[in-house]
Amino acid sequence: MLFPAMTTQLDALGERLRLARLRRSYSASTVAARAGITRVTLARIEKGDPGTSLGAYVAVLRVLGLQDSLEGVASDDQLGRKLQDLQLPVRQTAPRRSAQTSGEGTPKS
Repeated sequence: MLFPAMTTQLDALGERLRLARLRRSYSASTVAARAGITRVTLARIEKGDPGTSLGAYVAVLRVLGLQDSLEGVASDDQLGRKLQDLQLPVRQTAPRRSAQTSGEGTPKS
């Protein structure tokens, strides 16, 4: 399930990719062929379809020369750093009992 904000972000990304393709005067067929995807998949990407694979999005970014923009994705994990700084205790689990110590495998006398 996608939240409305996520749908809006994907729609905007698809539109930006479409505009980038048009600014370069690339046809949909050319971009799809160079990215190794179908024109239908490219149309889905440009509409922000959440069911399209991330790999297909990355392939289109590469064809458009925009693959460096991926470097910023999740690069500054502020929440993760705060959690790490808090050094929250890690839950310890008891070691597993073997068959010999549990009494299940002992022979009867």
